[in-house]
Amino acid sequence: MSIVRYLWYTTIPKMKSIFLAFAWLLLSAGVSLVVIASVSFYNIGEFKLFPSQEEQNKVLITNANSQLTDEEILGATTVVETDDARALLVENFLRRYNTPKPIGGGNLNHPLVPEEYFGKFFVELADKYNLDFRLLPAIAMQESNLCNHTPKPKNEAGVEVESYNCLGFGVYGTKVTMFPSFEANFEQAAKTLKKNYIDIGLDTPYKIMKKYTPPSDGSWAESVNQWMAEMRYDDRKSGIQLKEDADLLEFTESSDESHIK
Repeated sequence: MSIVRYLWYTTIPKMKSIFLAFAWLLLSAGVSLVVIASVSFYNIGEFKLFPSQEEQNKVLITNANSQLTDEEILGATTVVETDDARALLVENFLRRYNTPKPIGGGNLNHPLVPEEYFGKFFVELADKYNLDFRLLPAIAMQESNLCNHTPKPKNEAGVEVESYNCLGFGVYGTKVTMFPSFEANFEQAAKTLKKNYIDIGLDTPYKIMKKYTPPSDGSWAESVNQWMAEMRYDDRKSGIQLKEDADLLEFTESSDESHIK
């Protein structure tokens, strides 16, 4: 037998055995690591093969009197109404319309930032004056595109000055009611809407429109209802399809006004 044939029949089988043994060790170690990692992730609650149903669905707030069917809700899920949920709905609404626009498309950002701050601010005002938390941001969207287009009258020097009037509040022709800040504008409007509108029975956008902006042909209330529905379902499409004349007492404690100053 030649040396070559001898090596072929003696060395190659040994190398095959060593290779198979080494491959088996690597495979075993890999399987062990996968099992250990899976158990660890499971125990600390960070491993999720599929997102929960709650994470897949949109946020929706409602109350026990809601008559909407599951089909009408467009896949949204009902959650308990809390301050955090309401503030988040407003924050998401503001953020949806605070996206960069093409060059020449106007302001890059709306003034109501940070959105988280104003989301909480609107809810605090709503609780203070017993208002629907969606009403002020909806009117601001309709009147000034979330404060992007506020009246800017000229001062004595002929220079335009910011009125901080996002709501068309106290604007009659050339007369413009001025405010020191957006917060001051919303505060005064909340107080007036509660006392001079809702408390005398003007408790839907259409009823408010007849006094707030009489010349409107109905488009003002139509738009306000759309923005309010969008906040309710946290979804632009749902706002367009499910808008109705909002009951402004639905998310208020109308029977308890002792906290209102």
